[in-house]
Amino acid sequence: MATISEPVETIEVTEQRVACDGGGGALGHPRVFLNLGDEGRIDCPYCGRRFTLKPGAQQHAGH
Repeated sequence: MATISEPVETIEVTEQRVACDGGGGALGHPRVFLNLGDEGRIDCPYCGRRFTLKPGAQQHAGH
């Protein structure tokens, strides 16, 4: 039976595009830019941090 793991950390943001570097300085990971997309959330493929659009923040059309 597969289990769905919870994100390491959830970070609320106000922009559709975010950058993640793992937050650990030299112990982090390469900086990646992520687009929250239509669902308003994305998980970093390196560290598992979840970025979500803050309630009330506008999703930008045309991305």
